[in-house]
Amino acid sequence: MNRFQTTVMAATLAAACGLAQAATLRVANQGDATSMDPHSLNESLQLSITGNVYEPLVGRDKKLGLAPALATRWAQTSPTVWRFDLRRDVKFHDGTPFTADDVLFSFTRAAGDGSDMKGYTSAIKDVRKVDQYTVDLETTAPFPILPDVISLVYIMSKKWCEDNKAEKPVDRRKGIENTASFRSNGTGPYRLRERQPTTRSVFVRNPTYWDKAEGNVDEVIFTPIGNDATRVAAMLSGEIDMMEPVPLQDVERLKSNANITVMQGPELRTIFLGMDQKRDELQFSSVKGKNPFKDKRVRQAFYQAIDIETIRARVMRNAATPTGLMIAPGIKGFVADQNRRLPHDTEAAKKLLADAGYPSGFEVGMNCPNDRYVNDGEICQAVAANLARIGVKVNLQAESKATYFPKILRRDTSFYLLGWTPGTYDAHNALSNLMATPTDKGQGQFNLGSYSNAKLDELTLKVQSETDQVKRNAMIAEAFKLHADDIGHIPLHQQALAWAMKKNVSLVQLADNFMPFKYITVK
Repeated sequence: MNRFQTTVMAATLAAACGLAQAATLRVANQGDATSMDPHSLNESLQLSITGNVYEPLVGRDKKLGLAPALATRWAQTSPTVWRFDLRRDVKFHDGTPFTADDVLFSFTRAAGDGSDMKGYTSAIKDVRKVDQYTVDLETTAPFPILPDVISLVYIMSKKWCEDNKAEKPVDRRKGIENTASFRSNGTGPYRLRERQPTTRSVFVRNPTYWDKAEGNVDEVIFTPIGNDATRVAAMLSGEIDMMEPVPLQDVERLKSNANITVMQGPELRTIFLGMDQKRDELQFSSVKGKNPFKDKRVRQAFYQAIDIETIRARVMRNAATPTGLMIAPGIKGFVADQNRRLPHDTEAAKKLLADAGYPSGFEVGMNCPNDRYVNDGEICQAVAANLARIGVKVNLQAESKATYFPKILRRDTSFYLLGWTPGTYDAHNALSNLMATPTDKGQGQFNLGSYSNAKLDELTLKVQSETDQVKRNAMIAEAFKLHADDIGHIPLHQQALAWAMKKNVSLVQLADNFMPFKYITVK
């Protein structure tokens, strides 16, 4: 089975009968997109939902390979310049023609104040209009993976944004909303018909979409159902047609239902812990006048205190793979020999804390979502219990991602849990977004604890430009070793995907946990 996809086909009706009659699909998720603004939050569910409405220049196919989207082709005209030929006769949902002006506007918007997508534009020096259907992207240095990097930079209508006072992104950090949060105007296969945040969103097929329709879903009703039991009950009763994720404790129960298929597969997301390593005095802590996380011995103590095997077996019900790296197998640059965790050792952790000057431990706040990742709240509770055994009292704040993300994105946190799927399926993405020293250009955008290593920063820039794969892989390995030696973060595991659907639903499950509605058929 291809690691990047698992396809579940309905057993009824022969494919030779052609595309089935148009249908409504009712989808439930544990959470909701925080906004319909495609530049407001760099988060998989957010980008998955808005990716049905908006499109990038370069997209992904069913195997997560690069595919033409709003650009029909692209090529380097020099080591630092990429030329993109734009698709003609494409219209936004309001009928406005798509042109190069929209590309220039969207890249400027994605790189501007309030955007959470700066990490994907940080290496772009300039975006130039050659003509109405041709643009050049110039990078600060040779950047051979640029098409991969911009595959999540969605294109918006310049005119629509200006007319609706949505020139700037919805800023999750400041809680500032604008029209783009509640309405949309993309070029994608689906239009937004109704938006009730945290309650219900309705999408309808775009009748003027430039590409062919693969599925038959003409209406998608997306409903956030945070309570696991309620979501499962809706699936069992037939109120919904599919759900994501399936609570781990309910996988076998749903599998036993003759009308339901459970689809499981590996996910490319890595779940990890981050620590504030920048402030001179740690916030939300009993320690005054200094920051314990600046001491590697404290970070290592936290790492070795965590009983990852018990978390895997009890919290994750064996549906997770413990990891010593910040990227998963399947990500370009992954080195299996480096994927080793420090051993769980409570006594060693106590000694490290004592050696660092905290023989009795200390108190620290911890931020955690409870509706974003698989059993995220339970993972944090387990980590807190592990740390209590070495004298660390964790004051856990587990909350909805709607309030969690704005808080941590402001870096208003001391200790936090986060998940990351490299959107480029390349190790450089994790290095640049999670481990590089934060800059105002977008590098280190999600390095929320401000871990910093000058040598790793240097290697990240070299990896960005290196075309020799042997040299590039050696640089990646060196950078990951530096990070592991520093204990820049504490990697936990890769969670597994678990979706459930009625037997008459046919779809493609991607390892990045995106759900393109255009690939779904209801028979």
